[in-house]
Amino acid sequence: MPFAAGRVQLTAMDDENVIRINDQVAISRSELSFRFSTSSGPGGQHVNKAETQVTLLFDVARSPSLDETIRQRLLARLATRLDKDGVLQISVQESRSQHQNRETAVARFQALLAEALKVRKKRRKSRPGQAAVERRLAEKKQRSQLKKNRGQKWE
Repeated sequence: MPFAAGRVQLTAMDDENVIRINDQVAISRSELSFRFSTSSGPGGQHVNKAETQVTLLFDVARSPSLDETIRQRLLARLATRLDKDGVLQISVQESRSQHQNRETAVARFQALLAEALKVRKKRRKSRPGQAAVERRLAEKKQRSQLKKNRGQKWE
């Protein structure tokens, strides 16, 4: 896929074979592989003979569509969802249709990668304002006085 100024250039024909993640990242559908298995749950005989559960597999560690900085960010952010070889797996069994489950898996994949690639703002240290500190101390003093009054003996 040709790159120009950090953006992916696509033709109309390529558009259906490419999954857009954001402005900088687009992944070819040929990099995704799917595994099918029988789904669990209600459905009678259909469940026992139709392989409707879809598992989408994407090799984050070896994908040619990702440059090194993006690959490292995805490996770090999706670490809990990757296996030891760096392969992301997304399973879907919501529908009784294999095709629908496949489309749902691709949509989840797209959303998951888009969320993982968002640049998070760096947290700035902050302190409570003077008024907030004074309110807290006044409340503590009032609570302390209330507790102190409980222990007094009344004549």
